[in-house]
Amino acid sequence: MSLLGALMISGCAGGTAMKNTPDDVKIAELSRAILSLGPNVDPSEASRAARIAVTYPRRLAIEYEITDPPIIHNMKVNAGLRPRGLCWHWAHDMASRLRQEDFQTLDLHHAIANADVTLRIEHSSVVISAAGDDMYDGLILDPWRYGGALYWGPPVQDTAYKWRPRQKVWDYKREKRAGLNPAPL
Repeated sequence: MSLLGALMISGCAGGTAMKNTPDDVKIAELSRAILSLGPNVDPSEASRAARIAVTYPRRLAIEYEITDPPIIHNMKVNAGLRPRGLCWHWAHDMASRLRQEDFQTLDLHHAIANADVTLRIEHSSVVISAAGDDMYDGLILDPWRYGGALYWGPPVQDTAYKWRPRQKVWDYKREKRAGLNPAPL
């Protein structure tokens, strides 16, 4: 009898431990980070945004048929061997999914890095911030970098990329094409 009771208790304990999956830990950490973006961020919005940002890229990785590191996958997409999975696909799809939530206390921004760096490929991502803040006050949500496993952090602290607002990059490129001498990004 006591053996049966011990097994039942350990079974319950195992179920509780299962709730602490790596994704659950990441979601909780990201939720706290989003909540810390400002005093007016709604906790339920931070939680929903975090859950989507961590889990949705896993679904996209399956849809995009991710089997290789991002650069190799990019070559396959460009060669027509994979349907999607360039960084701007991830950014567009992630932003579209997050916009469906109609957040009132959070804003979404599009960011581009390396647009003015000759030897590096351009990289796009989505940024989440407190409503009314600019992208530099937010968090990069980058699922491309690790093939569906989300990277997040403040844009200004991202040592891998120098992020700029997408519109600023587009204006820069338009001026360059027009033969103007745009201000450096």
